[in-house]
Amino acid sequence: MNRWIGPSIAGVLAAFAAWYGTLAATPMVIMDQAWERLAAQSGFNQMSHAPLMTAESQTIVRPSPDLAYSVCAFDLTHGPVKVHAHPVPGHYWSLTVFDSETDVAFVESDRDSKGAPVEIVLGTADQTVRGGVRKVTMPSEKGVALLRVLLNDRAEFGAVTRYRKQSYCRPIAQG
Repeated sequence: MNRWIGPSIAGVLAAFAAWYGTLAATPMVIMDQAWERLAAQSGFNQMSHAPLMTAESQTIVRPSPDLAYSVCAFDLTHGPVKVHAHPVPGHYWSLTVFDSETDVAFVESDRDSKGAPVEIVLGTADQTVRGGVRKVTMPSEKGVALLRVLLNDRAEFGAVTRYRKQSYCRPIAQG
């Protein structure tokens, strides 16, 4: 009986390590795949304004058909990135920034901004930006900025898109 204690403990420790490793790595793997897919559609550090979502057109699992999406897969390797979310009058909208592990690094909605645009600069801790700019310090160099606009009716998608296209994501010079 005593000869099974050592292997049993080793087996339990190996199972625990495998479980924990999977749990810790899953968000990074999921976000890396999403980041690659999104960047393949529109490139890095630029906002892409997606068409209305359908089961056939979805890039990410389970998008809402009642939301208009604009997305920016950002890469801070070469410097900070400016994100500008233009307001869409009469609609709920939000800007959410996710880091490379799917954690929310920033979120603000039309209710927070009181109808004004939201403008932030994403950068790592060692990247500096000029004074007076709202910097969001990112824990990693990769991530996704997601602008969502709630449609009151799917027929207004074109009108909403005219406002969404005024939103952007682009690199800025370090300074």
